[in-house]
Amino acid sequence: MIRILIVEDEPNLRELLENNLSFEGFQPEGHATAEAALQSHRARAADLIVLDLMLPGMDGFSMLQRLRGQGDAVPILMLTARGDESDRVKGLTLGADDYLVKPFSLLELLARVRGLLRRSNVAPRKNVLRSGPFTLNRTALMAYKDGESLDLTPKEYRILEVLILHPGHIHGRVELLKSAWESGGQPTPRTVDAHIGNLRRKLGDENRKGLITTVDGEGYCWTLPVTEEA
Repeated sequence: MIRILIVEDEPNLRELLENNLSFEGFQPEGHATAEAALQSHRARAADLIVLDLMLPGMDGFSMLQRLRGQGDAVPILMLTARGDESDRVKGLTLGADDYLVKPFSLLELLARVRGLLRRSNVAPRKNVLRSGPFTLNRTALMAYKDGESLDLTPKEYRILEVLILHPGHIHGRVELLKSAWESGGQPTPRTVDAHIGNLRRKLGDENRKGLITTVDGEGYCWTLPVTEEA
């Protein structure tokens, strides 16, 4: 299983990233400090590190310098709340492979993670999901029905992806919120219901034929079997 270290001192964001990377089939491990992450990485090398630059104690720049100074080529995706170009340039110059500025889209973060893993020849899970007449291309972030694009919004796509990734599993509204909304967003569980309604309409399931079932008091579930392809 692909192991990803998350070095982020903000607990809610760290938990959000851990949850979403787990949904993707990765093995995430969160740390609030660079020192703890380096110790974990030395004990068992990570396949990728998601690294916040602003950390207590040793900051992300120093962690980057230490890893690259030791000849460690582990892919690093840096996160920063700073919009200043010089910080991004400094991070990339010190050896980061890519960056995201907070607040960021979870879909974009997952796409960056997949891209870094591909470039480092660490193969993530399969990129195409098929379920009945539906196909999800997880590289292009596109969904199709009988070969025709469903024209989903990013949040609709992410909800559908999470549901199809775990057929038969009931996903609560809060769980779907954590999967589909940006790190700085503040939607409510009712927002999920509205997006599920729009998604059902686009899937041709507006009469609730059974593609996405509602489990009263619990959440939503994808009912069709799923296969994966490269």
